[in-house]
Amino acid sequence: MTALLPRRARRLASLAEALLTPHGMDRYLELVDPMLVRRELRGLVTDVRRQTPDSVTLTIRPSRAWRGFVAGQYVRVTVEIDGVRRTRCYSPAGSEHDRALELTIKADPQGLVSRHLNRTVTIGSVLGLSTPDGAFTLPSPRPRRILLLSGGSGITPVLSMLRTLADEQYEGDVAFLHYSNGAEDALYRAELGDLARRLPGLRVVHAFTHAKTGGDLHGFFSKEHLEEAAPWYPDAETFLCGPKPLMDSVREAFEADGLGAHLHTEEFTPPALTFDTESAEGQVRFARSGREFENSGKPLLEQAEDAGLRPEHGCRMGICFSCTQVKTSGCVRNAKTGETSSEENEEIQLCVSVPVGDVEINA
Repeated sequence: MTALLPRRARRLASLAEALLTPHGMDRYLELVDPMLVRRELRGLVTDVRRQTPDSVTLTIRPSRAWRGFVAGQYVRVTVEIDGVRRTRCYSPAGSEHDRALELTIKADPQGLVSRHLNRTVTIGSVLGLSTPDGAFTLPSPRPRRILLLSGGSGITPVLSMLRTLADEQYEGDVAFLHYSNGAEDALYRAELGDLARRLPGLRVVHAFTHAKTGGDLHGFFSKEHLEEAAPWYPDAETFLCGPKPLMDSVREAFEADGLGAHLHTEEFTPPALTFDTESAEGQVRFARSGREFENSGKPLLEQAEDAGLRPEHGCRMGICFSCTQVKTSGCVRNAKTGETSSEENEEIQLCVSVPVGDVEINA
């Protein structure tokens, strides 16, 4: 008898869904409690704390559809700002073995969503979430030696890896080299000290790029810093996330040593996209929406938003593929790589695709 209950419950839920068409059950459940929805992922903010003046750390309880994440992955967070749903990608900072999510967001002066999350979100706020994504993850089985290297808010995915290793009682060698301006900007400094006491093989190194005192190392990344933090780094797998200048310097050092294959990276700042609005020509048509407008030369996502459309999107930097749509005709140029493509019925990413002449999108 008891074995039939889950099946019977699913049938009753399906029947209720059918009876409530076209809106479905979630529309009505949301009126009672946004966290009761069955099909969409949501997150309830249960704690808000500030580690630095320009950042916020949110503890989030995901709704029941959440199935967890792997350390190093990111989730898409959706908020409504002035009646418009905005989505951005953030990497959880907690262990993959935790049920709750922890996100630390640094406020970008030009960042609409990051400023909103820093200034507006409070305990009890409900955020939209996505299933986790991304291949910036620790291999299994774990390497014998691991170097985790980060700068600024790029600490979150590699801290997630470190917390996961601590929960697993990792017995190998691990070094954590983190760059910040100074002590006042150093995220998770106290906790990293606690983790060093939990993991016998862990060495934590704080490098301050602007402060002259207080850090273990001072100045910007150098080969000497690498050798000081992890003299065994040639035999390790290295995981890197941070601002572009740091990532470029580390890549250059690893390539010079012939170790590029052992360096794993995650970008968290948008790439510099190149597009020419002066010489743009042609028409852009979103077929299913019935909208057509003159090509401005911007990426298709921006053009669609300027025309009042709201395509689904996430990172806005060509990584998460949330904005993928089918181009039925025309030519586009990838603003990241400069490559052009004229294939029909081709999937493209709206956020990095710039029309070259007339283009039609099946959206």
